[in-house]
Amino acid sequence: MLDSRIPLAISIVLNVFLLGALIGGTAWLELNKPRPAGTLQAASQQLPEPELSDLHHALREVRHGLRQTIFEGRQARRDAADLLQQPKLDTVALLAALDRARTADIAIRTKLEQRIVEFAATSTPQIRQLLADGLVRNLPNRH
Repeated sequence: MLDSRIPLAISIVLNVFLLGALIGGTAWLELNKPRPAGTLQAASQQLPEPELSDLHHALREVRHGLRQTIFEGRQARRDAADLLQQPKLDTVALLAALDRARTADIAIRTKLEQRIVEFAATSTPQIRQLLADGLVRNLPNRH
């Protein structure tokens, strides 16, 4: 009886460990998603600590204040996806849903960028240089 419990216990421990690794890995990937190049938000990822933590905290507060707008943008994208799956495409409704999503995205990006600019206004020239460098990183060369 005892011999049959040992493999079961090992299996349970191993499965819990693997599940924890999977959840932890997924969370890590979500937190470390790259931001689109050429945006102030992407550029801010180059900041050293404690400036990076301070800015993340400030941006978290902005996102908290924009919860309704974020929700509306997500809902508009869901609506657009639903419309695309209909047997007969209602292009007017689809364009309206995409317009709502774009409007929400622009409002969110505008507020986030305003907060980053406020942060930059109180930062050192070295921090502003890091933001400037990050803003043009990965942009094509001018010719």
